[in-house]
Amino acid sequence: MIRCSRIPGIRAIGVAALLVSALVLAEGIAVSEATLAEVELTYGHRARAKIERWRVLMKDQTGSDQAKLRRVNDFFNDQLFIDDILHWGKKDYWATPLEFLATGAGDCEDFALAKYFTLNQMGVPESKLRLTYVKAVQLNQAHMVLTYFATASADPLVLDNLDAEIRPATKRKDLVPVYSFNGDGLWLAKQRGSGKRVGGASRLSLWTELNQRMRKMDVPERSRLRSRD
Repeated sequence: MIRCSRIPGIRAIGVAALLVSALVLAEGIAVSEATLAEVELTYGHRARAKIERWRVLMKDQTGSDQAKLRRVNDFFNDQLFIDDILHWGKKDYWATPLEFLATGAGDCEDFALAKYFTLNQMGVPESKLRLTYVKAVQLNQAHMVLTYFATASADPLVLDNLDAEIRPATKRKDLVPVYSFNGDGLWLAKQRGSGKRVGGASRLSLWTELNQRMRKMDVPERSRLRSRD
């Protein structure tokens, strides 16, 4: 059964995550030729080709936000789902987009995070994007999706690896929002709206650690799954 990790608790650990996240997004996501060569050596030419397609995708800023959402959602939903414990040997691990694509699989957080960073790189403002923890009612478990707010008061659109169609949150009765966050803040859910801001995303330790790795964009070595040519 498709499963995602438990919803992590909110714990204050300082402002480092917000600062690092701002640096990552300001500097852009760069994948060097040396990194591509290392990906090919470790995971094969298909993995390299996938990351090369990702680089092309990030450079394409044409079209409306909705057109970008569709391109990015389709691109990443083609990856395989796998639990972190099987993939990384950890109960909960948030992979960078490079780690996700190189290994060819990830869990719900990895799908949502990859879409978030990619869309921001394509010119979609961070203020319109939130990583949202929900309860998947039919599965009776925690789940993460990416939500897009055209305006602060708009009904957000949901990008989900469980459902390929991008639909408004009010049409996703199978999802109950819990809290959402991005590099600017953390919000507790308020029905289907934007929710109440309760602080910075730095209160999430996994977010801090992920952004530190985003700056390095190292080729993953710890995955138990290897892409095969």
